[in-house]
Amino acid sequence: MRTASRTELIRLGYSNPTAALEDIAVIAELLSIDTDAVLAVIGNATADPDGAAAALRLIIERNPQLGETWHSELRMLRSGATLTGVSAAFGEFLRRHPDRLEWIHERRHELPSRAQVFAAIQDAVAGTTGDDAVTALRVGYRSVLAWIALYDLRLDDPAVSLHRIAGVLTDLADATVETALQLARNEVASESPGFGKFPAAQIEQVRLAVIAMGKCGAQELNYVSDVDVMFVAEPQHGSDLSGNQVANIATAIARQMMRIIEEPAVEPGLWEVDPNLRPEGRQGALVRTIDAYRRYYERWAENWEFQALLKARPMAGDAELGAEFIEVIEPLVWQASERDDFVLQVQAMRERVIANIPADEVQRELKLGPGGLRDIEFTVQLLQLVHGQNDPSLRVRSTLDALSGLVAQGFIGRDDGANFINDYRFLRLLEHRIQMRQLRRTHLLPVSEAELRIIARGARLGTAAQLQQELNEVRRRVRGLHQQVFYRPLLSAVAALPSESFQLTSAQAEVRLRASGYRDPQGALNHINALVKGVSRRATMQRHLLPVLIDWLGRGANPDQGLLAFRKLSEQNGEASWYLRLLRDSNLAARRLCALLSSSRFCAVFFELFPEAVRWLDSDDRLHPTNPEALEIEFSGALKRHRQANDLARIIRSMRRREVLRLAIGFILGINNIDQTAQGLTDIATATIRAADASARLLDENPHPNTEFAVIGMGRYGGSELGFGSDLDVMFVYHGSEDGDEQRWSQQHVHRMVELTMDPRLPLDLDAALRPEGKAGPLTRSLDAYRSYYERWSLSWEAQALLRANPVAGSPKLGDDFLTVAEPIRYRAGGLSASDLREIRRIKARVESERLPRGADPRRHLKLGRGSLSDVEWLVQTWQMNRAHDIPGLCTPSTLTALAVAEEAELVSREDAQVLRRAWLLASRIRSAVYLFANTQTDVLPTDPVELEGVARLLGYPAGSGMELENDYLEATRRSRQVFERLFYGDE
Repeated sequence: MRTASRTELIRLGYSNPTAALEDIAVIAELLSIDTDAVLAVIGNATADPDGAAAALRLIIERNPQLGETWHSELRMLRSGATLTGVSAAFGEFLRRHPDRLEWIHERRHELPSRAQVFAAIQDAVAGTTGDDAVTALRVGYRSVLAWIALYDLRLDDPAVSLHRIAGVLTDLADATVETALQLARNEVASESPGFGKFPAAQIEQVRLAVIAMGKCGAQELNYVSDVDVMFVAEPQHGSDLSGNQVANIATAIARQMMRIIEEPAVEPGLWEVDPNLRPEGRQGALVRTIDAYRRYYERWAENWEFQALLKARPMAGDAELGAEFIEVIEPLVWQASERDDFVLQVQAMRERVIANIPADEVQRELKLGPGGLRDIEFTVQLLQLVHGQNDPSLRVRSTLDALSGLVAQGFIGRDDGANFINDYRFLRLLEHRIQMRQLRRTHLLPVSEAELRIIARGARLGTAAQLQQELNEVRRRVRGLHQQVFYRPLLSAVAALPSESFQLTSAQAEVRLRASGYRDPQGALNHINALVKGVSRRATMQRHLLPVLIDWLGRGANPDQGLLAFRKLSEQNGEASWYLRLLRDSNLAARRLCALLSSSRFCAVFFELFPEAVRWLDSDDRLHPTNPEALEIEFSGALKRHRQANDLARIIRSMRRREVLRLAIGFILGINNIDQTAQGLTDIATATIRAADASARLLDENPHPNTEFAVIGMGRYGGSELGFGSDLDVMFVYHGSEDGDEQRWSQQHVHRMVELTMDPRLPLDLDAALRPEGKAGPLTRSLDAYRSYYERWSLSWEAQALLRANPVAGSPKLGDDFLTVAEPIRYRAGGLSASDLREIRRIKARVESERLPRGADPRRHLKLGRGSLSDVEWLVQTWQMNRAHDIPGLCTPSTLTALAVAEEAELVSREDAQVLRRAWLLASRIRSAVYLFANTQTDVLPTDPVELEGVARLLGYPAGSGMELENDYLEATRRSRQVFERLFYGDE
C-alpha cells in the first residue's frame, strides 16, 4: 500500500498534511483499500479535506461494521466526505447515527419533493411515543437536512438553485412542525386532566393553526433559522367549550410543540420556534382567535407589524383555519402604506438595526450590516407594500419572486433587478455555507483565513481572497439599493431618461412620494420635473443626485418644504460648478443640506438668501461661532468702504444674517451646544450694535464727537444667554445734561441705529423697556440721571433687571461707570429685607397673572409658564440680590453660573439645582427650536402634532417622538415648579 506524500496532500488542499496522512492511513486500513482511493474520494469531494478525513476516521473507528459496506461502495465514502468536509455538525450527527449515511447517500441525485419530505418525517416517528418520538423526529429531520445539503453541495452552481433549496428547507420545517403538533396533541391529552393536561375529547374540539412568518412564511428558509410563527385557535363548529378553555388547550399544545422541537435532550434540539412577532410580542397572548387578531391589527398595530405580516402563511395544523386568518389579515397589510410616515418609520427601523450592530461585526454581518440581505429585503418589501395595494401581482411572499414581479411591472429597471437578484443569491449562499459549518444560526463571516477558504470552496467561489473581493463589490452595490430602486423611478415619471427601460406613471410616482412623507406629491413631482428637465449639465447631474436627495429630504419633518427650498437653491446657484459638484462628492454636505431644508423653515429661507452657506456643510470647522475679534475686524473693514445709509444697512444686515445662519446650522446639526450657541448669538448681536453705533456716527450731520455714549445689554442679552428670535433688551446712557444738545443727539443717534439694524427677514428689536419708568420714561438718559433715579426712585423689579446689566457697545469707560452706579442697587449691602422679599413675590405673582397671554396654557409657556425660564430666573435672581454681598460669585449676569455658585454655597441642594438647570436648558433649547422650525417667534410649546414633531426632530429626537418631547418638557417643568415654589415661597 503506497503512502502519499505531504506535497500531494498540500496540492489537494490539505492544510495539515501530517495529521491528514495519519487519518487517511487509518481509514484505508479499516476499509482495506489503497490510500490513493481514499485521497481521490476525500480530496476532490470536499471543501475541508482535513476536517473530512478526521471526521470519517472517527465514524469508522467507532463503527467498524461500516468497513465492509464502505469498502464495496466508495461513493458512500465520497458522500460522507462531502458532508463532513463542509459541516462539522454533520460529522457529529453521523458519528451518533452512522446508519443514516446510507439512507442519505441513496437519495443524493434528487432534491426531495414536499411529499417526500413529509413522508420521511412521518415515517421517522411512526410507531414511537414520548421521548422516543422526540428523538426519532429530530433524527429524521437531520437525515432529510443532510439529504438536501448533499444535493446542494454537489451542484456546480449552487446559487442558481438557491430558491429551490430554500423552498425544500421550508418544506422540512413545515413537516417537522406538523408532526410535532400531532405529537403535542397526543402528549397534552390525558385520562387524568391536570396542569397542562386535558381530556382527549376536549382537545379534538380545538382548531389550531400555525402561521409561518419571516423567512419560513416566505418559503425561503436557511439551513438554520429561527422559525417565526403565530398561533390561531378557534373552537370546532358546535363545540361547547368556552373561549378560555379553547385558549388554554391551544396554548398547552403550542407550548408542547415548541418544547418537542427545541428543548435540550439526548438528540439536540433543532431550532427555536419564535412566536415573538405576535401582537404585543413576548407580553402578548401566545394564542388568539381570528377576531382578536383583527381587532389588534385594526386598532393598535405598528407599521413594522404589517411589514412582518407580508410573509404570513398557513404552515401547519388546521389548514382551513389558517386560510381564514390570511383572508382576514391580508387586506389590512395592503392598506398599511397609507399610514402616516409609513416609509420613514420602516427606514428608521432599518437604520436602528445597523446602529445596534457591534462595531467589530459590522463588516462581517451578511444579514443586518450595510449592503447585507436586510437592505435588499427591506427595499423589496417597501416597494411591495407601496405598490401592492394597487397591483395584486406584487402580493407574493418570496423575495426573489417579488423582485421578479417588480421588474416585470416596471418598478425596478431590468439591469438593476438582475443585479439585485444575483446579489441576493450570492449573500444567501454565503449565509447557507456559514451556517452549515456548525448547523448554527449565524450571519457572521468568519475571521479565520482557513474558515474563509472552506466557505469559499464550499460555495464554489474560488479562494478566500476572491470571496472577500466579490463580497465587497456586492456590498457596495447593494448599499445604494434603497435610493436607486425606490426613488430613481420617480424621475422617469416626469422626464424621459434614455438609460431606463421603463417609466412610472405620475399616479404611481405620487403614491410613492406620499408613502415617503410628502404631503403634496403632485407639487413634489412638479419640482422634480423643473430640476431634471432639459439636456444641460446641471439637469444631468440633478438626475443622478435626486434619487438620493428625495430620500434624505423625505426623512425630515417637512419634505415638501425641503424639496421646494432645494429647487429654489439650485435655480439660484444656476450653473455654478461648485454647488452640484459639492453635493455629488460630499455625502456629508448633501445629507446635511437635506436635513436642514426639510426640518427648518428658517434654514430654508436663509439658504435662499445666502446660498454660498452650502459650502460650510462639508466640515464642522466653518459651523462653529465666529470669534468676536474676527467679527469686529470684518464689520469694520466692510463698513469703511461705504458712506451711504442704505449701503451701510445692507452690509450690517447681510453679515448678521450670515452669522445667525451659521449658528442655526451648528445648533440643528448638534455641532454647537446651547452655551456655545447663546454666546455666538450674543457676540453677533454685540458686533451688529457696535457696527450700527459706528455707522450712525459716520452718517451724523450734526456730530457730537465728544459725547460719550454706551449701550448696556440687559436680560438674556446681558447674560449672554440669547436664543434664536430673542429680543435684545438694552438701555442707552450718555454723558451730559438731560436737557442739552447731548440728550437730543443721543435720541437721534439711537433712532439712527434702529434704522440701520432694521431687517424684515431677521428682525432685530432693540427693546429698551427695562429702562427706568419703562416705556413711559425717556429712551436715553445721562449717567447722572440714572444715578439720581436709582438712588431715589428705583423699584425692586428695576434692581432685579440690573442684575444682568452688561456694557456691550459704545464708550467702555462710560459702560464701567454705569456698572458702578448699578452695583449698590442690584447687590444690596445686607441683602433683602422681609418687605423686599414680599414685594418680589407679589410682583412675580402679578407677572404670572397679567403678562401670560390670554388663553395660554401656563404649563406650555416656555418663558412665563410654570417651572419654565421665568421661575428659574426669578429664584436665582432673588438669591443674587439677597446674598451677593457675602457670596461674590453670585455677582454675575449669567443665570446658570449664578445657579452653580448657589449650589456650591449650599443655597440649593444638588438635586434641586439639577432639576432647575434641566428645566431652564430644555425650555431655552425648545424656544430656539420652535423659532428655527417655523421661522417665527413664539414662546409656547406647540400643540399641533406636526409642529411638535418638527421641533422634536430639530432637538435630536428620533422620528415619531413629538409626544416624547412634550412629556419630557411637562415633566421637567413640573418638577422645576415644585422646587421653585418650595424655595421661593418657602419661608412665607
